[in-house]
Amino acid sequence: MVQIKRVYEPAAAKDGFRILVDRLWPRGLTKEKVAADVWLKEAGPSTELRQWFAHDPAKWPEFKQKYKAELKENKAFETLKNYVQDHQTVTLLYAAKDEAHNEAQVLAALLQ
Repeated sequence: MVQIKRVYEPAAAKDGFRILVDRLWPRGLTKEKVAADVWLKEAGPSTELRQWFAHDPAKWPEFKQKYKAELKENKAFETLKNYVQDHQTVTLLYAAKDEAHNEAQVLAALLQ
């Protein structure tokens, strides 16, 4: 099972294996507060794509297409798939304020 959660929410036992999928470390959080089992920053969108998107909901459909294209050539996505196979529950952690338009949504949809 793949679920997503904002990294600023407290860790819970039901999260299972926690993977931070942001390319940048979340502002103001320590390693302990993030409580990620793995930081797979390479699974996040490229710097260019992230800056272009800038969390603009109007760009969401195009962002999803471009991000999926990046993932096809991304070894970190293969690593992510292996984590999902190896663990009963995986929680993808992200820092974006917008809970509907972020890379974790795209990753979770691809991993389901």
